[in-house]
Amino acid sequence: MRIEISGQTHVGMKRNHNEDNLLLLPEERLVVVADGMGGHSSGEIASKIAVEEMAEFFRMTTADQDITWPYKMDKSKNYDENRLATGIKLANMRIFEKALVEQKYKGMGTTIVGVYFAKDSEVVVGHVGDSRVYYFRQGTLRQITEDHSLLNDYLKAKKLTPEEIEAFPHKNVIVRALGMKDNVLVDVNRVEPQEGDIFLLCSDGLSGMVPDAQIQSILASQPVLDKACAQLIDAANANGGNDNVTCILAQFHR
Repeated sequence: MRIEISGQTHVGMKRNHNEDNLLLLPEERLVVVADGMGGHSSGEIASKIAVEEMAEFFRMTTADQDITWPYKMDKSKNYDENRLATGIKLANMRIFEKALVEQKYKGMGTTIVGVYFAKDSEVVVGHVGDSRVYYFRQGTLRQITEDHSLLNDYLKAKKLTPEEIEAFPHKNVIVRALGMKDNVLVDVNRVEPQEGDIFLLCSDGLSGMVPDAQIQSILASQPVLDKACAQLIDAANANGGNDNVTCILAQFHR
C-alpha cells in the first residue's frame, strides 16, 4: 500500500489569524484536520493540541503495541477503529484539562477529522464536529462524515427548502466538539478503498464556501494533489473566504 498525501491551510479572506491545524503523518498512514474555536488564540491552541496528541498517540502505539490505552476498547469496533477513536478521545481530554488549568483558555474547543489507512482493505474515518471527509472515486465525490451541527440536526428533523437553508441563522453552531466535556462521542466509519481513491479532509472554510459539485469538478480536472489542494483553497477564497480554509488530499494506491 502507498499513500500519496498533500495538505494546505490558508487564513482566508476575512480572518486575521488561522485557528486550523493539520497533520500529515505518512509513516503512520494518518492525516488529520482540526478547526479550532474560542476567543483570542485559544482556538488555535485547541486544534494544535488535537493534532499533536493524535501524532503522539499513534507513534507511541506503533512503538509499543502492548502499551496500556487510556480508554477501554469498544467491543463493537475492531482494533484500528478503536485506535483512531482513542486518539481523538485522548486529544479531547488534553484540551479539556488545559482549559481547566488555564483560565484564558476556558471554552476553547476544536473539531477534528482523521483518516487512518489501516490496511489494504480498510480505511478508518473518525470525526467530531462539522469538519468533513469525502472520498472521490471514478469521477464522483461522496461525503463520508455527517456534520455535528445545529443545521444538520434541523435537516434531519424536518425538510428545509433551499431558501430556508440559505437563511438559517445558526449555520456555524456545532453540537459536538473536542474540549466541551471530559469525554466525547466519536463517530467512526470504515471505507473499503479502491485503487486511486482520493480522500478529502477539510474544515468548513472549504465545505461551507465551495459547493460539492465544484469540489468534484476540481478533483476531476486536476490529478496532481498539490495543485488540486491549491485550487480548492483558491476556490474557497474566490467565493468569499469567510473562514480559515484547510484541506488534505490523500490518494490510495495498492
